[in-house]
Amino acid sequence: MTKVHEGRLVLPTREDEVAAAGSEFIGGPIGRHARLGGHWLHPVRVVALTAIGMFALGMVQKLPCYNWAWFRGAGSQYTHACYSDIPHLFVARGFADGLTPYFDRIPGDMAYLEYPVLTGLFMEVASWLTPGGGSMQHREQMYWMANAGMLMACAAAIAVCVARTHRNRPWDALLFALAPAFALTATINWDLLAIALTAAGMLAWSRGRTLLAGVLIGLATAAKLYPVLLLGVLFVLCWRAGKWRAFGAAALGAAASWLVVNLPVMLFAWEGWQKFYTFSQERPIDFGSVWLLISQRTGNPLADANTYATGLTLLLCAGIGLLTLTAPRRPRFAQLAFLVVAVFILANKVYSPQYVLWLIPLAALARPRWRDFLVWQACEVMYFLGIWLYLAYTTSGDKHQGLPPEGYQLAIAVHLLGTLYLCAVVVRDILMPERDVVRRDGSDDPSGGVLDGAGDVFTLPDVLRGQRHEEPEQRVEWGAARGG
Repeated sequence: MTKVHEGRLVLPTREDEVAAAGSEFIGGPIGRHARLGGHWLHPVRVVALTAIGMFALGMVQKLPCYNWAWFRGAGSQYTHACYSDIPHLFVARGFADGLTPYFDRIPGDMAYLEYPVLTGLFMEVASWLTPGGGSMQHREQMYWMANAGMLMACAAAIAVCVARTHRNRPWDALLFALAPAFALTATINWDLLAIALTAAGMLAWSRGRTLLAGVLIGLATAAKLYPVLLLGVLFVLCWRAGKWRAFGAAALGAAASWLVVNLPVMLFAWEGWQKFYTFSQERPIDFGSVWLLISQRTGNPLADANTYATGLTLLLCAGIGLLTLTAPRRPRFAQLAFLVVAVFILANKVYSPQYVLWLIPLAALARPRWRDFLVWQACEVMYFLGIWLYLAYTTSGDKHQGLPPEGYQLAIAVHLLGTLYLCAVVVRDILMPERDVVRRDGSDDPSGGVLDGAGDVFTLPDVLRGQRHEEPEQRVEWGAARGG
């Protein structure tokens, strides 16, 4: 039997009825006496190859746009549901003209590139790989292809990191690799870079390499803002477990790596550097958000959307912190990471279709159950189709071809409810740890690193009872003492 770390490999076809049913296409659930070890095609490689294959299918889905729809008016790219920011911003953000992001001013309404520094570097590298000759349409196509190749490498890295984070459960990463929303949204924007760095940071943390984990989270934050939320998760978990040294190393590493990447641009191109932050602050409510739904239904433009979004985010994060300090067993790192990123997206002024990518790897680690995952993915696919059909409707003039506002509002509600459903299931697993499929084999927190099996130092119920732990309790396995 193949061994991974301390326990046996968890096989989804033996513990998940949906996975077992799906396996009938390839011969059915794996047998009790099947030989699992000794083959070069081990689970991590299978997951990585599957992710690459799904990414390639997503590229095929974009073919109508690649061939002509990106270049012949707005409507066709929406009716074919193959829109991507990448070819459009090649021209609109000055890459086609050789302008340097943040340093050179861009003609038009957007004076500077509105992305964080590491994403800007990614975009610039892709422009270096784009041939300079030929028509502008050809150059836009090649720019998209260069980005797609780099993003495919990011997708493979995410798959490998997710497969290795829970040592005994590499097959859970198939949830990411086979996610329909992953294939559909992978090349809309540049999100996979930040997701890959975040996944690598979580893998490093699971191995107890706290400083490296912080460095990777800091780099991820230099590509997208949301990964910094993981430091808040680690703060609360380390507070409960008394692991302040581990948290300090991670926080220091994150601050240092973020500063190393950002400082040169901050010093020499301050106005361009701050564009991402000012744009995020000034951006009005936009597609997919609960605030757009409220605004359209009530006719109120919600001028104070920033205040509402920030207040709701802080309130929900405080609720997650309270849940962490009161739960009967310390929540797993992946569970809280999923919840905090989910509430950040749900409360945001915009819920772009590619934001689902932020959640898919976290969902695979937080709730590796195919039924719940597929319910959520179905909601996201419905929204993916809904937003493009709505944009087709709004750009078709008097023809009104596509989805009217009422239909789009229903699509928004469906994908918000789908995300809330998965959040509710994760919260239930935290409050009822016996329902957590990851802990059924006796594991505590496979992605927790120094937190895995650690005792508690601080919980709110103990404080209310007047109890206080001066030192961490002995290390524990799920339900059983293990000795310090």
